[in-house]
Amino acid sequence: MHLGDPIAKGNTAKIYLYDHKIIKLFNDDLPDTEASYEANKQQYAYSCGLPVPKILDVTKIDGKQAIIMECIEGRTLGELIMENKERTDHYLTLSVEVQQQIHKIRADSFEPMKEKLRRQIESALMLSQRQQSFLLKRLESMTVGNHLCHGDFHLFNLIMSENKVIIIDWVDASAGNPCADIYRTYLLYLQFSGELAERYLQMCCKMNGLPRAAFLEWAPILAGARLSENVSSENSERLIAIVNQYCD
Repeated sequence: MHLGDPIAKGNTAKIYLYDHKIIKLFNDDLPDTEASYEANKQQYAYSCGLPVPKILDVTKIDGKQAIIMECIEGRTLGELIMENKERTDHYLTLSVEVQQQIHKIRADSFEPMKEKLRRQIESALMLSQRQQSFLLKRLESMTVGNHLCHGDFHLFNLIMSENKVIIIDWVDASAGNPCADIYRTYLLYLQFSGELAERYLQMCCKMNGLPRAAFLEWAPILAGARLSENVSSENSERLIAIVNQYCD
């Protein structure tokens, strides 16, 4: 099957538009269960009534794992903000409302957030043994819960389609604490715009009725876990500095 050029690329897969459908084609170095694992998460979110693309098939294409899903027409909230910065608060508010919808759902069958973060911290090679030990002890002391958490929630994973916000990319979803999920988003925004990150966090405080401290107590844990992802655009020194603020 000739899929043409990908319309997007990630750390684990390439995204194609083919026959009015989205095909997510996974890299060869991933476990054989990767496609079904991610598809099950997205299908669960869909079954709970969340606005997500419908899974059409989990298959193999030219020997590679693939998820085939419905194509959502529209623009991401990130693109819309870049084109009209005066509407930043409007789109940020929409995003926080959507994130609240996600967090209302129980995710008992999902990987516990604590296990996922522990694994990431232990595999973050840039952390010293002392830093890892500190973060793991701090993680163990945190209350996690079993709320559905997206794990990679940001404006470019939200598509405005016919006046409805659709949530994509569920690979990092887990069962955990909404405050940690919100701090993860805040951490991603900090990488690009401190102003956007602060506006987002202020909205989360107001709309969830919680103080900043409820989210910021997750800072070293999420920063340390982020180091395991080896994202080329990420500033690892920034993450280490966050860890050291608490570790020292």
